Amino acid sequence: MKRKKIRALFALLLCACSLSAQNFEDAPEIVSRAAALIDAETGTVLYEKNPDLEIPPASLTKLMTMHIIFREIAAGRASLDETVPLPPESWAENQPPGSSLMFLGPGQRVNLRELLLGLAVSSGNDAAVAAALRFAPAVRDFAGIMNAEARRMGLVKTRFTEPSGISENNITTAGEFAAFCREYVRQHPESLSAFHSAPEFAYPAASNAGTGTRNGTRVQRNRNTLLRNFPGTDGLKTGYIDESGYNIALTAQREETRFIAVLLGAPSGPGGEAARDSDGRRLLSWAFEHFRTMRPLVKLEPARLWKGASDWAYLVPAAPLPFTVPAGRGISPVYAAEITDPLVAPLPEGYRAGTLVISDEYGELRRVPLVTREAYAQGGFFKRMGDGMKMLFRPKKTGMN
Repeated sequence: MKRKKIRALFALLLCACSLSAQNFEDAPEIVSRAAALIDAETGTVLYEKNPDLEIPPASLTKLMTMHIIFREIAAGRASLDETVPLPPESWAENQPPGSSLMFLGPGQRVNLRELLLGLAVSSGNDAAVAAALRFAPAVRDFAGIMNAEARRMGLVKTRFTEPSGISENNITTAGEFAAFCREYVRQHPESLSAFHSAPEFAYPAASNAGTGTRNGTRVQRNRNTLLRNFPGTDGLKTGYIDESGYNIALTAQREETRFIAVLLGAPSGPGGEAARDSDGRRLLSWAFEHFRTMRPLVKLEPARLWKGASDWAYLVPAAPLPFTVPAGRGISPVYAAEITDPLVAPLPEGYRAGTLVISDEYGELRRVPLVTREAYAQGGFFKRMGDGMKMLFRPKKTGMN
């Protein structure tokens, strides 16, 4: 039952709430085979292109690998500063041809923080193997952990066979991966500044020692070019294998609005990487031009409660208040609380007692149910009788501002 509830909740995150790219004639045309663009705060889907098309994520896979690591750190089962063993399977020289590498080697000392930088910046397949073997007895066992987490999060099409993304048997969709990235950013916001937006990573340093340093320290730049040429970008990850083409998971924030975009399947031939990056810039530019996240600050007065031990019932929104609005809307919002009349005790906690209506000069923007913050008990005999008499002569009310 709990798993079904989690899946249902995640399915809601994949749904467009009230806005869609189809409402805008100037929504950008992109060359990537699939894409999804969402408001990171609200989950509102703003743009989709083949969101359910199954495509190998390539090195976007490493985001799930990092998510598992961060989860272990949060649970106290790992530390950023711990030294991680480097078995031969993790050495750069033992990775498949064409692998992107952190350049791990025999005899090196590396900590978990460095491995995470190797995953985020260098996109090292060797770093992915080392991380997997830190948390599981074999790479396939770690892939099982990744798949179990994907199922727990409600990702029904996303699956993994290994942690680096080099295999074409890893599969995701733009819609599912955008929802995953939203949850990733929500759970690990510090990862953006600490790892994903790092401009470069130098490894191995002298402190790492080992025979793997014989070729000297290599400085690798972050492969996400939008970090350098699109203001506000601070993540997340690029990826490429022949079977998928060029992929990217992006996030950018300006003022109080953050968007997440996932693009999969830009052409694998010459110019594909530039096309993918152009798609990302166009999608994010379009999003910031047309939408913003609205975070209402609403102070609710208590509602009159009849025949209760208390004269007043405190109400709270039944859903998060932030929502996505078209740019230019909600600049001078008006809030109205439409309260059920009369409210008569006893009332349970979470009882639907009204609706919060948010509007601006152009009309209604959103409705949010209002529920009781706690349970309210019935008053004594004389309190009930007194309120009953008052109710007979009270003026009728339909709401309050």
